[in-house]
Amino acid sequence: MRLPGQADVAANLLDVRRRIERAGGDPDGLQIVAVTKGHPASACVAARKAGLAVVGENRVQEALAKMDEVQGVDWHLIGHLQRNKARHAPRFSLVQSVDSVELADAIARHARVPCLLQVNIAREAQKFGVAPEAAEEVALAVAERLELRGLMAVAPLGGDPVPGFRQLALLRLRVQDRLGTALPVLSMGMSGDFEAAVREGATMLRLGTVLFGRRTP
Repeated sequence: MRLPGQADVAANLLDVRRRIERAGGDPDGLQIVAVTKGHPASACVAARKAGLAVVGENRVQEALAKMDEVQGVDWHLIGHLQRNKARHAPRFSLVQSVDSVELADAIARHARVPCLLQVNIAREAQKFGVAPEAAEEVALAVAERLELRGLMAVAPLGGDPVPGFRQLALLRLRVQDRLGTALPVLSMGMSGDFEAAVREGATMLRLGTVLFGRRTP
């Protein structure tokens, strides 16, 4: 597999920004998280040099190893965090995958970290996240324990992402009303569906393949 270089990532990022604009979004107003799961640390460096300041990792151990090699970026955890690894949460500037009050409790024992509540908008058994009907109450409980900044979701595999994205956007509004404070982050949209996410109000995109090509398993 040819490793992505700085020129490759920069060219891919330019194309992404054009697609965001065509979808009606502001490329400068959206946060792009470069998802480097399965890619070497050099991909993180290429992303940084292309102008991307945030790197997202799915696995704690892979992220920690890359943190030792790559400086100058913020790290987001976007994959499931097991409670027995909650001590590592403070290493990340944002934990996007808090999906239960119990996990929030485990993290809070170490620090009041910034986080997103992951909602399983697709109701797929193989995916993590709180059920949509429970999201408001869980969000309120998480906000008592951690610094809740918004909501995150993964669209259904192979299905229409729009209904789920709309549901997540409405959920954020309801949680904001109940908290009485703004939740600035709506993290939805990946390489295959980010244009739909832009049209539905995403503020943060998690992009891997469209920037770096196919990853190793």
